[in-house]
Amino acid sequence: MANNSIKAIDALEEAHKIAFAPFVFQAVVSLRKLGVFDKIFQHRKKGGISLEAIAEELSLSAYGVGVLLEIAESSDIVERNELGNYEVTTTGYFLTYNETVNVNINFTQDVCYKGLFHLDEAIKTGKPEGLKELGSWSTIYEGLSKLTPQQQKAWFEFDHHYSDDIFSEALEMLFSKERKHIFDIGANTGKFSIRCSKFNNDVKVTMIDLPGQLAKAMANAEEAGVQDRVSAYEIDWLSKDPKIPTGADTIWLCQFLDCFSKSEIENILSVCAKSMDKNAELIIVETFTDRQRFDNAKFILEATSLYFTVLANGNSKMYQAKELLEVIDNAGLVVKEDKPLGEYHTMLVCQKK
Repeated sequence: MANNSIKAIDALEEAHKIAFAPFVFQAVVSLRKLGVFDKIFQHRKKGGISLEAIAEELSLSAYGVGVLLEIAESSDIVERNELGNYEVTTTGYFLTYNETVNVNINFTQDVCYKGLFHLDEAIKTGKPEGLKELGSWSTIYEGLSKLTPQQQKAWFEFDHHYSDDIFSEALEMLFSKERKHIFDIGANTGKFSIRCSKFNNDVKVTMIDLPGQLAKAMANAEEAGVQDRVSAYEIDWLSKDPKIPTGADTIWLCQFLDCFSKSEIENILSVCAKSMDKNAELIIVETFTDRQRFDNAKFILEATSLYFTVLANGNSKMYQAKELLEVIDNAGLVVKEDKPLGEYHTMLVCQKK
């Protein structure tokens, strides 16, 4: 056995927690949506609040609130004090008010939950079999602009949460040298392109992405007043012979390559290399599973890999750095700089061999 130190009774308890994990998760989602957590937290300095008072104030049945609080108490999410009133534990507080946890819960519930039922099918076929729960597309990226507003909100908040925090530091590093023309590959909603344009008044940016994303990105660029220096180039990287223009001194790929299999990444990087001259730089920013200081960060990334498997495309994941470094080499590029960015990211600055 891999872990002989855990007692059998404790291991059995952990096994039961896993067996009923979806029940606990949905109870948490309900407690959040129904306002029960908020109501309990409002009474944190008033000696807690009783089950009956919660039900009455939220116009819910005592039965309904009761079954949710019972499983939450068994899961150490809420607790009862000496008065018998409910209070949130530290775990309950994070489940309600921590930004990262909030983003992860909404992404899991609104985007991934139903699709995860098809995980075994996806493993067998190598295709995102759970995507049919959202729409009839071959990859989720084709359907992002067609998701419901709630699904879009959850998806983009998840995507942006793990990149927006590094933008300020990334921009300082990026513009430590002169940049005249940047290709922002996988521009998404155009956030980084817009930030670049506002950070440097001379730089031009070409956003390269699928048509649906580019329509939104260009609308955002126009709203931000930078449309005179931001342009769009449509591409489907999974088409037979994708090509990008030449002329950029910088190609930016932030949290983009994890959306593809290793063979697809090698093709993308090879296409990029062909468009580069000897002085151009290709900059990759990723969160590598083997470069995380904290176990919970590694856990989140590995869970995200299952999203790629069952919903996004069926064949990509959050990679280890050593995996991507090998692909970069195979694509005819060499890493000139390898440095940490923020708490979780790595920036790789590459040039043609």
